[in-house]
Amino acid sequence: MNTVASVPAHRRRRPDAARAQAPSSPACWSAHVEACEDAALRVSDGEQSFEVRRAASCLLMPAPGDQVACMRTGPQEVWVLAVLQRAAGTPAVLGCDGPLEIVATTLSLRSERLDVTAEHAVLSVGVAELIGRQLRAVATTVKVVGSVLTSVMDRVTHFSRHYQRTTQGMDRVSATHIECEAEQLLRMQAEHVLVNGSKLVKARGAQIHFG
Repeated sequence: MNTVASVPAHRRRRPDAARAQAPSSPACWSAHVEACEDAALRVSDGEQSFEVRRAASCLLMPAPGDQVACMRTGPQEVWVLAVLQRAAGTPAVLGCDGPLEIVATTLSLRSERLDVTAEHAVLSVGVAELIGRQLRAVATTVKVVGSVLTSVMDRVTHFSRHYQRTTQGMDRVSATHIECEAEQLLRMQAEHVLVNGSKLVKARGAQIHFG
């Protein structure tokens, strides 16, 4: 009597078709970037070209001519892991597909020139200090809201087409010499008006009316 011994399932050999469909093992190599259009990248290893994708960890945006590290994770899946070398003079651009947040105990930026461009910017800090030789601000509308405003200047020059100021409490001006000049009309109105000159009070005009 012939007896056929059963083979355990884990020792059975897979069919050739199943082995052919299995993904290839990851392989790494270096290549040169041929073209970059939006999210599509094309690299060449000297023999053939590949359509590749940029890995999430590769924040430096590849540029044409860069030497990059590539990894194949599937038959039609090739990733750019990092930029290995770039020609001198090519700008470096960091980018990601979604929102980016940087978290650190201390963050420092050092540069000869800093340009920030945004449609909407919000800066929220506990204490802010700005130190510089020159400060120039250009805006259509400027609004400042606070509890206390203190400014110390050697010279202040102001020009406006219309100027209006409202103070609920006391408005006091102290200076060595004060001049108020109007081309057409100068008006002072109050419930009580006091004019005190320790040495001289002088009023001069073509007509002077009292009462």
